[in-house]
Amino acid sequence: MKDTSRPGRHRSGVPVSDHASALSPTKRAARIARVLARHGLGYLVDVVGLEHLVRRHDHTDAETAGPEHLREALEDLGPTFVKLGQLLSTRADLVPPAYENELTRLQDAAPPVAYTTVARTVKRALGRPVDQAFASFEREPIAAASIGQVHGAVLHDGARVAVKVRRPRITDIVDEDLDLITRLAEVAQRRWSLAARYDPVGLAQEFATTLRGELDYRREGESADHIRRELASTGLVHVPVVHWDHTTTEVLTLERIDGRKITDVDGLDADGIDRAAVARRFCDVYLQMVFVHGFFHADPHPGNVFVEPDGTVALVDYGMVGRVGTSTRQSLGKVLVALVGMDADALAAAMAELGVAPSADDARPLRDDLAEFLVNYGDKPLAELEIRSLLGDMLAVVRRHHLRLPHELALLLKTVMTCEGVAEQLDPGFELLPLLVPYASTLQQPARG
Repeated sequence: MKDTSRPGRHRSGVPVSDHASALSPTKRAARIARVLARHGLGYLVDVVGLEHLVRRHDHTDAETAGPEHLREALEDLGPTFVKLGQLLSTRADLVPPAYENELTRLQDAAPPVAYTTVARTVKRALGRPVDQAFASFEREPIAAASIGQVHGAVLHDGARVAVKVRRPRITDIVDEDLDLITRLAEVAQRRWSLAARYDPVGLAQEFATTLRGELDYRREGESADHIRRELASTGLVHVPVVHWDHTTTEVLTLERIDGRKITDVDGLDADGIDRAAVARRFCDVYLQMVFVHGFFHADPHPGNVFVEPDGTVALVDYGMVGRVGTSTRQSLGKVLVALVGMDADALAAAMAELGVAPSADDARPLRDDLAEFLVNYGDKPLAELEIRSLLGDMLAVVRRHHLRLPHELALLLKTVMTCEGVAEQLDPGFELLPLLVPYASTLQQPARG
Protein backbone atom coordinates (compact mmCIF):
# COMPACT_ATOMS: atom_id res chain seq x y z
CA MET A 1 0.00 0.00 0.00
CA LYS A 2 1.19 3.50 -0.80
CA ASP A 3 2.50 5.31 2.28
CA THR A 4 -0.19 7.77 3.35
CA SER A 5 1.16 8.50 6.80
CA ARG A 6 2.48 11.90 5.71
CA PRO A 7 -0.03 14.73 5.24
CA GLY A 8 -1.82 14.44 1.89
CA ARG A 9 -2.51 17.31 -0.48
CA HIS A 10 -5.94 18.71 -1.14
CA ARG A 11 -7.02 19.85 -4.59
CA SER A 12 -5.94 23.38 -3.65
CA GLY A 13 -2.42 22.18 -2.87
CA VAL A 14 -2.82 22.90 0.83
CA PRO A 15 -1.73 20.03 3.10
CA VAL A 16 -4.74 18.15 4.43
CA SER A 17 -3.42 18.58 7.95
CA ASP A 18 -3.83 22.35 7.53
CA HIS A 19 -7.55 21.87 7.04
CA ALA A 20 -7.84 20.23 10.41
CA SER A 21 -8.26 22.42 13.41
CA ALA A 22 -4.91 21.55 14.85
CA LEU A 23 -4.68 25.31 14.41
CA SER A 24 -5.69 27.63 17.22
CA PRO A 25 -9.19 29.15 16.82
CA THR A 26 -7.65 32.48 15.77
CA LYS A 27 -5.40 30.87 13.17
CA ARG A 28 -8.27 28.73 11.93
CA ALA A 29 -10.47 31.83 11.61
CA ALA A 30 -7.67 33.57 9.70
CA ARG A 31 -7.42 30.59 7.35
CA ILE A 32 -11.17 30.72 6.74
CA ALA A 33 -10.93 34.43 5.94
CA ARG A 34 -8.04 33.89 3.51
CA VAL A 35 -9.77 31.04 1.71
CA LEU A 36 -13.03 32.97 1.33
CA ALA A 37 -11.18 36.03 0.03
CA ARG A 38 -9.07 33.96 -2.38
CA HIS A 39 -12.23 32.51 -3.91
CA GLY A 40 -13.80 35.92 -4.44
CA LEU A 41 -16.08 35.69 -1.40
CA GLY A 42 -14.75 38.74 0.40
CA TYR A 43 -18.26 39.92 1.21
CA LEU A 44 -18.69 36.83 3.40
CA VAL A 45 -15.51 37.75 5.25
CA ASP A 46 -17.19 41.03 6.19
CA VAL A 47 -20.51 39.40 7.08
CA VAL A 48 -18.93 37.02 9.61
CA GLY A 49 -16.59 39.64 11.05
CA LEU A 50 -13.23 38.32 9.85
CA GLU A 51 -12.14 41.30 7.77
CA HIS A 52 -9.39 42.16 10.28
CA LEU A 53 -7.71 38.82 9.59
CA VAL A 54 -6.96 39.44 5.91
CA ARG A 55 -4.77 42.18 4.54
CA ARG A 56 -6.97 42.91 1.55
CA HIS A 57 -9.97 41.56 -0.22
CA ASP A 58 -11.89 42.91 -3.18
CA HIS A 59 -15.44 43.87 -2.29
CA THR A 60 -16.43 43.83 -5.97
CA ASP A 61 -15.74 40.09 -6.10
CA ALA A 62 -19.32 39.43 -5.02
CA GLU A 63 -20.39 40.49 -8.51
CA THR A 64 -18.25 37.87 -10.25
CA ALA A 65 -17.92 35.00 -7.78
CA GLY A 66 -20.28 32.21 -8.78
CA PRO A 67 -21.62 29.13 -7.03
CA GLU A 68 -18.52 27.15 -8.00
CA HIS A 69 -16.36 29.54 -5.98
CA LEU A 70 -18.35 28.78 -2.86
CA ARG A 71 -18.07 25.04 -3.48
CA GLU A 72 -14.33 25.27 -4.03
CA ALA A 73 -13.87 27.36 -0.88
CA LEU A 74 -15.77 24.81 1.20
CA GLU A 75 -13.67 21.98 -0.25
CA ASP A 76 -10.50 23.88 0.63
CA LEU A 77 -11.67 24.36 4.22
CA GLY A 78 -11.96 20.64 4.85
CA PRO A 79 -14.33 18.07 6.35
CA THR A 80 -16.63 20.22 8.49
CA PHE A 81 -17.18 22.76 5.74
CA VAL A 82 -17.74 20.10 3.08
CA LYS A 83 -20.45 18.68 5.33
CA LEU A 84 -21.86 22.19 5.80
CA GLY A 85 -22.09 22.62 2.04
CA GLN A 86 -23.77 19.25 1.65
CA LEU A 87 -26.34 20.24 4.26
CA LEU A 88 -26.96 23.56 2.49
CA SER A 89 -27.55 21.61 -0.73
CA THR A 90 -30.62 20.11 0.97
CA ARG A 91 -31.99 23.57 1.86
CA ALA A 92 -33.75 24.63 -1.32
CA ASP A 93 -35.80 26.99 0.84
CA LEU A 94 -32.64 28.99 1.59
CA VAL A 95 -30.31 28.38 -1.36
CA PRO A 96 -31.08 29.37 -4.98
CA PRO A 97 -31.09 26.49 -7.50
CA ALA A 98 -27.69 27.35 -9.01
CA TYR A 99 -26.04 27.14 -5.58
CA GLU A 100 -28.05 24.07 -4.59
CA ASN A 101 -26.92 22.25 -7.74
CA GLU A 102 -23.29 23.27 -7.31
CA LEU A 103 -23.18 22.28 -3.63
CA THR A 104 -24.65 18.90 -4.54
CA ARG A 105 -21.37 18.33 -6.43
CA LEU A 106 -19.31 18.57 -3.23
CA GLN A 107 -17.18 15.48 -2.98
CA ASP A 108 -16.80 14.06 0.50
CA ALA A 109 -13.44 12.47 -0.31
CA ALA A 110 -10.07 12.63 1.38
CA PRO A 111 -6.67 10.96 1.14
CA PRO A 112 -6.76 7.56 2.87
CA VAL A 113 -5.46 7.12 6.39
CA ALA A 114 -2.45 4.81 6.62
CA TYR A 115 -3.29 1.18 7.39
CA THR A 116 -1.20 1.28 10.59
CA THR A 117 -3.42 4.09 11.90
CA VAL A 118 -6.57 2.21 10.92
CA ALA A 119 -5.27 -0.90 12.71
CA ARG A 120 -4.63 1.11 15.90
CA THR A 121 -8.17 2.50 15.81
CA VAL A 122 -9.67 -0.97 15.30
CA LYS A 123 -7.61 -2.42 18.14
CA ARG A 124 -8.60 0.38 20.51
CA ALA A 125 -12.27 0.22 19.53
CA LEU A 126 -12.75 -3.56 19.49
CA GLY A 127 -10.25 -4.45 22.19
CA ARG A 128 -8.27 -6.82 19.99
CA PRO A 129 -5.93 -6.58 17.00
CA VAL A 130 -7.26 -6.61 13.45
CA ASP A 131 -6.01 -10.14 12.77
CA GLN A 132 -7.89 -11.43 15.81
CA ALA A 133 -11.09 -9.47 15.16
CA PHE A 134 -11.27 -10.47 11.47
CA ALA A 135 -10.29 -13.53 9.46
CA SER A 136 -9.02 -11.15 6.78
CA PHE A 137 -8.93 -7.38 6.38
CA GLU A 138 -8.14 -5.50 3.17
CA ARG A 139 -5.36 -2.98 3.75
CA GLU A 140 -6.46 -0.76 0.85
CA PRO A 141 -9.73 1.07 1.57
CA ILE A 142 -12.76 0.74 -0.66
CA ALA A 143 -13.50 4.42 -0.10
CA ALA A 144 -12.00 7.25 1.95
CA ALA A 145 -14.12 10.18 3.10
CA SER A 146 -13.66 13.06 5.50
CA ILE A 147 -15.01 11.34 8.61
CA GLY A 148 -13.96 7.76 7.97
CA GLN A 149 -12.94 5.17 5.43
CA VAL A 150 -14.28 1.75 4.49
CA HIS A 151 -12.32 -1.50 4.25
CA GLY A 152 -13.46 -4.86 3.00
CA ALA A 153 -13.07 -7.73 5.49
CA VAL A 154 -14.20 -11.24 6.35
CA LEU A 155 -15.35 -12.36 9.80
CA HIS A 156 -14.23 -15.64 11.31
CA ASP A 157 -17.61 -17.19 10.50
CA GLY A 158 -17.00 -16.43 6.80
CA ALA A 159 -19.33 -13.41 6.56
CA ARG A 160 -18.13 -10.77 4.10
CA VAL A 161 -18.35 -7.32 5.64
CA ALA A 162 -17.58 -3.65 5.05
CA VAL A 163 -15.80 -1.99 7.97
CA LYS A 164 -16.09 1.77 8.40
CA VAL A 165 -13.30 3.20 10.55
CA ARG A 166 -13.39 6.75 11.88
CA ARG A 167 -10.44 9.06 11.21
CA PRO A 168 -8.18 9.86 14.16
CA ARG A 169 -8.96 13.14 15.96
CA ILE A 170 -11.89 13.83 13.64
CA THR A 171 -14.21 14.50 16.58
CA ASP A 172 -11.83 17.15 17.97
CA ILE A 173 -11.45 18.72 14.53
CA VAL A 174 -15.20 18.86 13.94
CA ASP A 175 -15.99 20.14 17.45
CA GLU A 176 -13.51 23.01 17.09
CA ASP A 177 -14.87 23.96 13.67
CA LEU A 178 -18.48 23.75 14.86
CA ASP A 179 -17.77 26.07 17.77
CA LEU A 180 -16.18 28.54 15.37
CA ILE A 181 -19.07 28.27 12.87
CA THR A 182 -21.56 29.05 15.65
CA ARG A 183 -19.60 32.16 16.66
CA LEU A 184 -19.44 33.32 13.03
CA ALA A 185 -23.20 32.74 12.70
CA GLU A 186 -23.77 34.95 15.74
CA VAL A 187 -21.82 37.77 14.09
CA ALA A 188 -23.67 37.34 10.78
CA GLN A 189 -27.00 37.46 12.59
CA ARG A 190 -26.07 40.84 14.10
CA ARG A 191 -24.47 42.33 10.98
CA TRP A 192 -26.76 41.26 8.16
CA SER A 193 -30.51 41.84 8.40
CA LEU A 194 -31.28 39.34 5.63
CA ALA A 195 -29.29 36.62 7.39
CA ALA A 196 -31.11 37.40 10.64
CA ARG A 197 -34.44 36.47 9.00
CA TYR A 198 -33.19 32.92 8.60
CA ASP A 199 -31.78 32.48 12.13
CA PRO A 200 -28.19 31.51 11.19
CA VAL A 201 -27.43 30.61 14.81
CA GLY A 202 -30.30 28.13 14.80
CA LEU A 203 -29.10 26.73 11.48
CA ALA A 204 -25.58 26.35 12.87
CA GLN A 205 -26.94 24.48 15.88
CA GLU A 206 -29.01 22.19 13.64
CA PHE A 207 -25.91 21.49 11.57
CA ALA A 208 -23.86 20.74 14.68
CA THR A 209 -26.45 18.24 15.90
CA THR A 210 -26.60 16.54 12.50
CA LEU A 211 -22.84 16.29 12.03
CA ARG A 212 -22.14 15.10 15.57
CA GLY A 213 -24.71 12.38 14.98
CA GLU A 214 -22.79 11.26 11.89
CA LEU A 215 -19.64 10.90 13.99
CA ASP A 216 -21.27 8.22 16.14
CA TYR A 217 -21.21 4.96 14.20
CA ARG A 218 -23.41 3.25 16.77
CA ARG A 219 -26.16 5.69 15.88
CA GLU A 220 -25.71 4.89 12.20
CA GLY A 221 -25.98 1.19 12.96
CA GLU A 222 -29.16 1.77 14.98
CA SER A 223 -30.66 3.70 12.06
CA ALA A 224 -29.92 0.82 9.68
CA ASP A 225 -31.52 -1.65 12.08
CA HIS A 226 -34.56 0.60 12.50
CA ILE A 227 -35.17 0.86 8.76
CA ARG A 228 -34.56 -2.87 8.24
CA ARG A 229 -37.24 -3.71 10.81
CA GLU A 230 -39.74 -1.29 9.27
CA LEU A 231 -39.28 -2.57 5.72
CA ALA A 232 -38.66 -6.26 6.48
CA SER A 233 -42.08 -7.38 5.29
CA THR A 234 -42.02 -5.49 1.98
CA GLY A 235 -39.33 -7.49 0.21
CA LEU A 236 -38.48 -4.28 -1.67
CA VAL A 237 -35.11 -3.42 -0.22
CA HIS A 238 -31.94 -4.94 1.21
CA VAL A 239 -30.64 -3.15 4.29
CA PRO A 240 -27.22 -4.50 5.35
CA VAL A 241 -27.05 -6.34 8.67
CA VAL A 242 -25.06 -4.64 11.43
CA HIS A 243 -22.50 -6.86 13.17
CA TRP A 244 -22.80 -5.35 16.63
CA ASP A 245 -20.00 -7.40 18.16
CA HIS A 246 -17.69 -5.59 15.73
CA THR A 247 -19.24 -2.13 16.08
CA THR A 248 -18.49 0.82 18.38
CA THR A 249 -18.70 4.61 18.07
CA GLU A 250 -15.45 4.47 16.04
CA VAL A 251 -15.91 1.29 13.99
CA LEU A 252 -19.02 0.15 12.11
CA THR A 253 -19.15 -3.34 10.62
CA LEU A 254 -21.91 -4.06 8.12
CA GLU A 255 -22.83 -6.87 5.77
CA ARG A 256 -21.07 -6.22 2.47
CA ILE A 257 -23.40 -5.37 -0.40
CA ASP A 258 -22.78 -6.72 -3.89
CA GLY A 259 -24.52 -5.03 -6.77
CA ARG A 260 -24.37 -2.35 -9.40
CA LYS A 261 -24.72 1.35 -8.78
CA ILE A 262 -28.36 2.17 -9.48
CA THR A 263 -27.50 4.57 -12.30
CA ASP A 264 -25.23 2.06 -14.09
CA VAL A 265 -27.79 1.76 -16.89
CA ASP A 266 -25.57 -0.21 -19.27
CA GLY A 267 -24.59 -2.67 -16.55
CA LEU A 268 -28.20 -3.20 -15.49
CA ASP A 269 -29.18 -3.83 -19.10
CA ALA A 270 -26.32 -6.31 -19.45
CA ASP A 271 -27.64 -8.15 -16.38
CA GLY A 272 -31.13 -8.29 -17.87
CA ILE A 273 -32.57 -6.13 -15.07
CA ASP A 274 -35.96 -4.46 -15.67
CA ARG A 275 -34.97 -0.83 -15.08
CA ALA A 276 -38.55 0.44 -15.02
CA ALA A 277 -39.40 -2.05 -12.27
CA VAL A 278 -36.30 -1.02 -10.30
CA ALA A 279 -37.24 2.68 -10.61
CA ARG A 280 -40.70 2.01 -9.24
CA ARG A 281 -39.38 -0.25 -6.45
CA PHE A 282 -36.76 2.32 -5.46
CA CYS A 283 -39.30 5.14 -5.15
CA ASP A 284 -41.85 2.94 -3.43
CA VAL A 285 -39.25 2.12 -0.76
CA TYR A 286 -38.77 5.82 -0.08
CA LEU A 287 -42.46 6.63 -0.11
CA GLN A 288 -43.05 3.91 2.47
CA MET A 289 -40.22 5.17 4.66
CA VAL A 290 -41.50 8.75 4.48
CA PHE A 291 -45.27 8.45 4.47
CA VAL A 292 -45.83 5.20 6.38
CA HIS A 293 -43.00 5.05 8.90
CA GLY A 294 -41.78 8.64 9.15
CA PHE A 295 -38.14 7.55 9.38
CA PHE A 296 -36.10 7.53 6.20
CA HIS A 297 -32.66 7.11 4.66
CA ALA A 298 -31.96 10.71 3.66
CA ASP A 299 -29.02 10.38 1.27
CA PRO A 300 -30.31 8.57 -1.84
CA HIS A 301 -27.60 9.73 -4.22
CA PRO A 302 -26.54 6.99 -6.66
CA GLY A 303 -23.38 6.10 -4.71
CA ASN A 304 -25.53 4.90 -1.81
CA VAL A 305 -28.04 2.84 -3.81
CA PHE A 306 -27.24 -0.47 -5.48
CA VAL A 307 -29.18 -3.02 -7.49
CA GLU A 308 -28.42 -6.65 -6.74
CA PRO A 309 -28.38 -9.36 -9.45
CA ASP A 310 -32.01 -10.32 -8.75
CA GLY A 311 -33.20 -6.68 -9.04
CA THR A 312 -33.43 -6.00 -5.31
CA VAL A 313 -32.61 -2.43 -4.29
CA ALA A 314 -29.93 -2.16 -1.58
CA LEU A 315 -29.25 0.97 0.48
CA VAL A 316 -25.95 1.76 2.20
CA ASP A 317 -24.71 4.61 4.41
CA TYR A 318 -27.23 5.45 7.12
CA GLY A 319 -25.30 8.40 8.54
CA MET A 320 -27.96 10.84 7.33
CA VAL A 321 -31.54 9.94 8.23
CA GLY A 322 -34.69 11.99 8.66
CA ARG A 323 -37.70 11.80 10.96
CA VAL A 324 -41.14 13.15 10.14
CA GLY A 325 -43.90 13.08 12.74
CA THR A 326 -47.49 12.10 11.95
CA SER A 327 -48.81 15.67 11.94
CA THR A 328 -46.03 16.80 9.61
CA ARG A 329 -46.69 13.87 7.28
CA GLN A 330 -50.38 14.78 7.19
CA SER A 331 -49.62 18.43 6.43
CA LEU A 332 -47.14 17.40 3.76
CA GLY A 333 -49.82 15.18 2.26
CA LYS A 334 -52.10 18.22 2.07
CA VAL A 335 -49.33 20.20 0.35
CA LEU A 336 -48.95 17.50 -2.30
CA VAL A 337 -52.69 17.08 -2.83
CA ALA A 338 -53.04 20.88 -3.16
CA LEU A 339 -50.20 20.97 -5.69
CA VAL A 340 -51.78 18.24 -7.78
CA GLY A 341 -55.18 19.93 -7.48
CA MET A 342 -53.69 23.34 -8.36
CA ASP A 343 -55.41 24.79 -5.28
CA ALA A 344 -53.47 27.85 -4.05
CA ASP A 345 -55.71 28.42 -1.01
CA ALA A 346 -55.30 24.82 0.18
CA LEU A 347 -51.57 25.00 -0.50
CA ALA A 348 -51.15 28.18 1.57
CA ALA A 349 -53.21 26.64 4.38
CA ALA A 350 -51.15 23.43 4.36
CA MET A 351 -47.92 25.43 4.42
CA ALA A 352 -49.24 27.36 7.41
CA GLU A 353 -49.94 24.04 9.17
CA LEU A 354 -46.30 23.10 8.56
CA GLY A 355 -45.18 26.32 10.22
CA VAL A 356 -43.72 27.58 6.95
CA ALA A 357 -46.27 30.23 5.99
CA PRO A 358 -47.97 33.08 7.86
CA SER A 359 -51.44 32.60 9.30
CA ALA A 360 -54.40 32.99 6.95
CA ASP A 361 -54.86 36.67 7.90
CA ASP A 362 -51.35 37.52 6.67
CA ALA A 363 -50.97 35.01 3.85
CA ARG A 364 -52.65 36.83 0.94
CA PRO A 365 -49.37 37.90 -0.80
CA LEU A 366 -48.03 34.35 -0.45
CA ARG A 367 -51.30 32.86 -1.69
CA ASP A 368 -51.23 35.16 -4.74
CA ASP A 369 -47.67 34.10 -5.59
CA LEU A 370 -48.57 30.43 -5.20
CA ALA A 371 -51.58 30.88 -7.48
CA GLU A 372 -49.39 32.54 -10.10
CA PHE A 373 -46.92 29.65 -10.30
CA LEU A 374 -49.69 27.03 -10.29
CA VAL A 375 -51.19 28.60 -13.41
CA ASN A 376 -48.18 27.29 -15.33
CA TYR A 377 -49.23 23.70 -14.57
CA GLY A 378 -53.01 23.98 -14.78
CA ASP A 379 -53.43 22.43 -18.24
CA LYS A 380 -51.06 19.50 -17.73
CA PRO A 381 -52.33 16.00 -16.95
CA LEU A 382 -51.10 14.36 -13.75
CA ALA A 383 -48.82 11.94 -15.61
CA GLU A 384 -46.87 14.84 -17.15
CA LEU A 385 -46.22 16.68 -13.89
CA GLU A 386 -42.76 16.44 -12.34
CA ILE A 387 -42.61 16.68 -8.56
CA ARG A 388 -39.20 18.38 -8.85
CA SER A 389 -40.66 21.17 -10.97
CA LEU A 390 -43.68 21.66 -8.72
CA LEU A 391 -41.68 21.65 -5.50
CA GLY A 392 -38.89 23.70 -7.08
CA ASP A 393 -41.32 26.45 -8.06
CA MET A 394 -43.00 26.30 -4.66
CA LEU A 395 -39.63 26.64 -2.94
CA ALA A 396 -38.78 29.63 -5.15
CA VAL A 397 -41.88 31.31 -3.70
CA VAL A 398 -40.73 30.31 -0.21
CA ARG A 399 -37.37 32.00 -0.83
CA ARG A 400 -38.97 35.17 -2.21
CA HIS A 401 -41.04 35.52 0.94
CA HIS A 402 -38.00 34.81 3.14
CA LEU A 403 -39.69 31.81 4.72
CA ARG A 404 -37.79 28.92 6.26
CA LEU A 405 -38.70 25.24 6.31
CA PRO A 406 -38.11 23.08 9.35
CA HIS A 407 -34.86 21.17 8.86
CA GLU A 408 -36.47 17.73 8.61
CA LEU A 409 -39.05 18.93 6.09
CA ALA A 410 -36.35 20.48 3.90
CA LEU A 411 -34.40 17.21 4.05
CA LEU A 412 -37.52 15.25 3.14
CA LEU A 413 -38.34 17.39 0.11
CA LYS A 414 -34.75 17.15 -1.14
CA THR A 415 -34.89 13.37 -0.71
CA VAL A 416 -38.13 13.04 -2.69
CA MET A 417 -36.82 15.27 -5.47
CA THR A 418 -33.55 13.29 -5.64
CA CYS A 419 -35.48 10.02 -5.84
CA GLU A 420 -37.45 11.27 -8.83
CA GLY A 421 -34.24 12.28 -10.60
CA VAL A 422 -32.59 8.90 -9.99
CA ALA A 423 -35.70 7.03 -11.11
CA GLU A 424 -35.87 9.03 -14.35
CA GLN A 425 -32.26 8.05 -15.14
CA LEU A 426 -33.40 4.43 -14.94
CA ASP A 427 -36.65 4.95 -16.78
CA PRO A 428 -37.06 8.20 -18.77
CA GLY A 429 -40.82 7.65 -18.78
CA PHE A 430 -41.05 7.28 -15.01
CA GLU A 431 -43.86 9.22 -13.29
CA LEU A 432 -43.54 9.75 -9.54
CA LEU A 433 -46.72 11.73 -8.85
CA PRO A 434 -49.17 8.93 -9.72
CA LEU A 435 -47.22 6.72 -7.30
CA LEU A 436 -47.06 9.43 -4.63
CA VAL A 437 -50.66 10.70 -4.65
CA PRO A 438 -52.20 7.59 -3.02
CA TYR A 439 -49.77 7.90 -0.10
CA ALA A 440 -50.50 11.62 0.25
CA SER A 441 -54.25 11.07 0.01
CA THR A 442 -54.17 8.40 2.72
CA LEU A 443 -52.63 10.96 5.05
CA GLN A 444 -55.72 13.13 4.76
CA GLN A 445 -57.41 10.73 7.19
CA PRO A 446 -57.38 11.90 10.83
CA ALA A 447 -54.53 10.50 12.93
CA ARG A 448 -55.52 7.58 15.11
CA GLY A 449 -55.05 7.84 18.81
